[in-house]
Amino acid sequence: MPKFMFAYHGGGVPETPEEGEKVMAAWMSWMQELGEAIVDPGNPVGLSSTLTKSGLSEGGGANPLSGYTIVQADTLDAAAEMGKGCPILDGGNGSIEIAEIHEM
Repeated sequence: MPKFMFAYHGGGVPETPEEGEKVMAAWMSWMQELGEAIVDPGNPVGLSSTLTKSGLSEGGGANPLSGYTIVQADTLDAAAEMGKGCPILDGGNGSIEIAEIHEM
């Protein structure tokens, strides 16, 4: 079955421990709904840097990555359906880039 990477962009850092617990509960609930479709639950990531031939630049680029998850699904459309319940989409400032992983 094909695997897809969910690359998260946006979202935010909880301002209080209580808000952090609420956000974590939402993520855990969504991941439980996906069940065995999750290959790697992933993690949030720190601010990225961009490496080009001319060197390393900080700042995360135009649309910085904020985390990832790897799922398995029959099709891109099926993976997109799974992503619709993701908490990163709540609040309107987050998005998910979905890409099929090609096994080498």
